Amino acid sequence: MAERSTAAVDVADNSGDEPLTAKAEQATADGVAQTRERDTAADEDVAENDEPTSRGASSPPELHSGHKLARRYRLEECVTRLDGFSSWRAVDEKLRRAVGVHLLPADHPRARSVLAAARSSALLGDPRFVQVLDAVEENDLVYVVHEWLPDATELTAVLAAGPLEAHDAYQLVTQTSQAMAAAHREGLAHLRLTPSAVLRTSTGQYRIRGLAVNAALRGISSDTPQRTDTEAIGALLYASLTQRWPYEDDAYGLSGLPKGVGLIAPDQVRAGVHRGLSELAMRALVNDGATASRQEPPCTTPEELVKAIGEMPRIRPPEPTFTAPPEYQRTTYQQGTYGRPAAHPGVTQPVPAPPPPLQSRTGRALKWAVSALLIAALGLGSWQLADALMDRENSSEPGSSETSGGGDKGESKSAKNLTVKDARELVVENRTQDPDKVGGTYDGNDATLWRTKTYNDGPELAPYKPGVGIVYDLGSEQEVSAASIGVLYGGPHTSATLYAADSLSPSTPVSSMKKIGTGTTSGTTLKIKAGKKPVKSRYVLLWMTAVPKSATDGYYSAGFKQAIKDVKFTG
Repeated sequence: MAERSTAAVDVADNSGDEPLTAKAEQATADGVAQTRERDTAADEDVAENDEPTSRGASSPPELHSGHKLARRYRLEECVTRLDGFSSWRAVDEKLRRAVGVHLLPADHPRARSVLAAARSSALLGDPRFVQVLDAVEENDLVYVVHEWLPDATELTAVLAAGPLEAHDAYQLVTQTSQAMAAAHREGLAHLRLTPSAVLRTSTGQYRIRGLAVNAALRGISSDTPQRTDTEAIGALLYASLTQRWPYEDDAYGLSGLPKGVGLIAPDQVRAGVHRGLSELAMRALVNDGATASRQEPPCTTPEELVKAIGEMPRIRPPEPTFTAPPEYQRTTYQQGTYGRPAAHPGVTQPVPAPPPPLQSRTGRALKWAVSALLIAALGLGSWQLADALMDRENSSEPGSSETSGGGDKGESKSAKNLTVKDARELVVENRTQDPDKVGGTYDGNDATLWRTKTYNDGPELAPYKPGVGIVYDLGSEQEVSAASIGVLYGGPHTSATLYAADSLSPSTPVSSMKKIGTGTTSGTTLKIKAGKKPVKSRYVLLWMTAVPKSATDGYYSAGFKQAIKDVKFTG
């Protein structure tokens, strides 16, 4: 649950228009490396437009396996060593999990930009990107700690096995373009979006690593960052459809296009390629403003690419194929001849006829006993039925009716459902959770929901965060007696409290509000009841102070988190 650094610094982009994806880059600097390589300064991984580095000013830190950073991160294996920096697989001994670490000397010419890029990337907090967990300058070292996904596979390794099926390629371009569009809206660019920077998780989701950081480590910049990232997405789609790199040079284990033929459409490189995806790849690669088959405008930004994907017919996954089970064959044991000598060929074995059922003395006695029991049961049932009918007749006589209009003290008025008119997330410490999805908690649709962030410690959010919550507007002052909250994740445990608030944006702290009731659950339904009597209020705050630990699902990483699907108030 450690809070990330909060210094936001924009990453400069000032290189030429030449697509960076055309370069064959072999080093892996983030996450899980499928092929462990030690790169040198003379490797071809250094792009032609990288800024020159003064090798005499700084050298790679002399570190080794077992070295600890901040008495917490133990280095395990060096996966990249290049141009004055190194990247490691490490272990966070405090949280007992694997992490990745980039290391470079504090006096390295790019140390400041790497630190700034890491802090900017950490502020994005988008689960579609591999998250930066820490960015520190300490003891003449600058190091960046990020997530390590042991269950993910690089796109490089996926494409080595063959091109993707149309639905998988559609998911790849959709998810990567939407993620990069969100990053560019926050002023962040990748500039090094290669097959080794895209990971496919075991659930089929795609995650991008090295946002801003990979480019900063290598001194890569661009005057047109959105166009650079869009062309990179186009190259990824092209490679996924054809298993070929869309330039003349070989790269990432893929063969390039034949020299001298130029950029040809994927459906002309390989038979059976989806035509819509083929044209989309050409538009993303710009191709001087035209596709191979139609004069469609190019997509020069991830946002334009997302729009173009939305205009395409959705590509559905292939129908599952079922293999017919083998024909059932009876075995010798099932035929009842286990341990008996096999019959001679052509000789039919006589089958003894079973004895008539229940013809022995014991069988006859059993039949009489069952008959007696049935007669007794019928008699008892008839007597009870007649008694019930008589009671009904007696209760309908004048003077014998009972009223149910509140004569008993134990009876209470029936509860009524309260309608939610509006809702708003309560922002704590200037950090929101999921403000645009609040309406999904009271629209009656379990498919729409509001999520908290994922935290590294729990279940209790305090002392790192007092809590998270939503304020609901009931339209007018109502008596609130109970609430039923449907949540997505079960497990130990979720705790929440209802408070009476003064508005959708309360002016008083939570500690000063009047408490309605508190509830805790280990399941997916949380019930909260008022104390001795209902509380009158127009605005009700649902305040969560503990969330359970859950595994990775879709874009959302494992950790302590919760999602609210449905909230119902009764009065």
